[in-house]
Amino acid sequence: MITRGIRGAITVDENTPEAIGSAVIKLLQEIVKRNNIDLELISHVIFSATSDLYADYPAKYARINLKWKDIPMMCFNEMEVPGSLHKCIRVMVVVNCSESFEPEFVYLDGAKDLRK
Repeated sequence: MITRGIRGAITVDENTPEAIGSAVIKLLQEIVKRNNIDLELISHVIFSATSDLYADYPAKYARINLKWKDIPMMCFNEMEVPGSLHKCIRVMVVVNCSESFEPEFVYLDGAKDLRK
């Protein structure tokens, strides 16, 4: 068994707990679905958010709404690079998997522009 990271990102319309929570839940559910993840195989999750998103912690919604209570998670500020995407939450879901596992990265809403 090896460890791989599954990247993802989503944009948020406004800096509110409701908007942040809704976006985090949507993104994580899509990552789990597209990658057929067994939650017991998640090693840890790292979130980053742009500096214009500070109303709440993204990990809170994974822990409470998705019941990821036993998965270690941390939240960080994203670097402020001129011209970068605003109101964006990025995530790295680190999973224990077979060597043949090929992660499908998930970029939703305005974050689709990150993959162009």
